[in-house]
Amino acid sequence: MAVALQLVSFSVALLSTVFLGAATWSDCWIVNADDSLEVSHKCQGLWRKCVTNVQDGIKTCDQYDSILAEHPMKIVVTRALLITADMLSGSALVLLVAGFDCIKFFQDEPQIKQKMHYASGLALGIGSVLGLVGSLWYAVNVYMERAALVPHNIFLDAHQDFGWSCWLGLIGSAGNFAACIILSCCLHCSSSGQ
Repeated sequence: MAVALQLVSFSVALLSTVFLGAATWSDCWIVNADDSLEVSHKCQGLWRKCVTNVQDGIKTCDQYDSILAEHPMKIVVTRALLITADMLSGSALVLLVAGFDCIKFFQDEPQIKQKMHYASGLALGIGSVLGLVGSLWYAVNVYMERAALVPHNIFLDAHQDFGWSCWLGLIGSAGNFAACIILSCCLHCSSSGQ
């Protein structure tokens, strides 16, 4: 039973970490589409803005200024939180693989392997909270900016949605939280039942 739980937690954590990494480095956190003309599709990410011509599919992107340049707080905070979540999730995967029962690393020390599982669960839990906070921080800030413009009738012809990058960040964070629960609770119950 413990081996099956380890494999399930690893699979969920790996997929979620890939989602988080893709969300961090992709360019479509916010999608802007001009409803009146429908000639371009604009995506704004944490690192650059891209515009795709709907008719011919040509995509052009503008990089933001240097990382050291001044950026809106929503971008700075989201970058920091998601990069930290990526690093914690990657470290958790290494600890999780090293703690597998089928790996001969520390084979004679089951307590160390169990501590690796708990450390992996803790890293996944902290990473998932940071990823959720970063994704939600960005989404709420964009929503608040949009809500502030509506009373003044500014940019009402542009339709703005959360892009797939934002959703990947939320799904990846939720998946890492599920892997944390499996590692922390279920593996503990499984090992205490043996």
